[in-house]
Amino acid sequence: MEITSSGRRALPTIIQGGMGVAVSSWRLARAVSLRGQLGVVSGTALDTVFIRRLQDGDPGGDMRRAMSAFPHPETVDGALEKYFIEGGRPSGQPYRLLPMFRHIVSKERQRLTVLANFVEVFLAKEGHDGVVGINFLTKVQMPTLPSLYGAMLAGVDYVLMGAGIPREIPGALDALSQNTAASLRFDVEGQAAAEPLYLTFDPLDVGFDTTVKLKRPAFLPIISATSLATTLARKANGLVEGFIVEGPTAGGHNAPPRGEPRFNQRGEPLYGDRDAVDLVKLRELGLPFWLAGGTGSPDSLDGALSVGAAGIQVGTLFAFCEESGFADNLKSDVVSRAARNEVDVITDPRASPTGYPFKVVRWSGDETVFGERVRKCDLGYLRNAFRREDGKVDYRCAAEPVADYVRKGGREEDTVGRRCLCNALTANIGQAQERLEGNIEPPLLTSGDDLMKISTFLQGRTRYTADNVLDYLLAEG
Repeated sequence: MEITSSGRRALPTIIQGGMGVAVSSWRLARAVSLRGQLGVVSGTALDTVFIRRLQDGDPGGDMRRAMSAFPHPETVDGALEKYFIEGGRPSGQPYRLLPMFRHIVSKERQRLTVLANFVEVFLAKEGHDGVVGINFLTKVQMPTLPSLYGAMLAGVDYVLMGAGIPREIPGALDALSQNTAASLRFDVEGQAAAEPLYLTFDPLDVGFDTTVKLKRPAFLPIISATSLATTLARKANGLVEGFIVEGPTAGGHNAPPRGEPRFNQRGEPLYGDRDAVDLVKLRELGLPFWLAGGTGSPDSLDGALSVGAAGIQVGTLFAFCEESGFADNLKSDVVSRAARNEVDVITDPRASPTGYPFKVVRWSGDETVFGERVRKCDLGYLRNAFRREDGKVDYRCAAEPVADYVRKGGREEDTVGRRCLCNALTANIGQAQERLEGNIEPPLLTSGDDLMKISTFLQGRTRYTADNVLDYLLAEG
């Protein structure tokens, strides 16, 4: 990334999308950053990804190398003792699980989350001076503050957040950069508005050295509406440095359409003019922005620049490159099928327990996508908090066993069609849970609509690298 005449880094032209769980791995982010663009790691469920890498024996020793640089040896020693398995788990042995996050968790649980995020960002930044970002989901609230702190300990340059309204994140970044306590208002169904609950993280309270100087990373919220950009620019509790404008063709979770829900013959939500971001009004805010969703081509980059964008965010092309975190067999299968125009991407309004539409990759003969799955909630990142009748805070997820969800006051109809994304997305990266009942969690691939025209980029290739993607996007003429 070039240095401008003012001494500041120039803005990236390409932002590599932060695809979870760990599809945007440290290897992918590092490869993009080495080329002077913004490489981004996914922060979603990084604590689980981290301990599963340890339980798989940490091939290559990358986790342990990064852990040796962590400024709290006690946390490192505890993690190794509890989760590292020399040579990896025996076949058929389930992964050991972390305690699920709650409103208040132990100091040990918070420190491990800090460590996991530190490790991922440290490895992405190792050996070069390029910039690295980390992406979080606003919806996944409970791990956010210790995750941010861990990334900042490793020197993360940008924080990206979507799937909600992250109005309090700038202030949290300000506080954490000063090693002081940060808090976020905790969304609890049934909680009196006049008596809000907060999630709090205090580096000193959990045992970290608060004399360490930390850089405050730039904050780029991911938005799908001009009104949201205006709200964040004017009413956030700290500085917002720009926006990523994401359309409904992007992979993963999409914002629901505005207005009365309408669906096409495939059952997909229909988007209209009300869902388009007014770029004229966005430019009036005076902040840089990047276009995302269906932007994976040189023409899209040229078009974005022509309307005043700083560049584009690209996910799908990077998702299936050599450096991404998708399991190799899944990457090769999807790429070979996409090259033959045999894949489909459907926007499923029911798959995600969050209620947000979710992009799902499927093809003829694949029974794992919409087939029966074991309903189990043992990772818990997408649970909703609610007040029970006795006043206590509890948690439920529309993808958990139906009887459990209904017992907690949920409606049975809300469970129809839901999939456990926490377990399915970890299966995508080769970390499928092996359950004692003999069931192995199947994957559930997500991608943007660009996958269905990826053959234009592939030109007969069945394997490619992040460098190939950047060469294609940045080609002149």
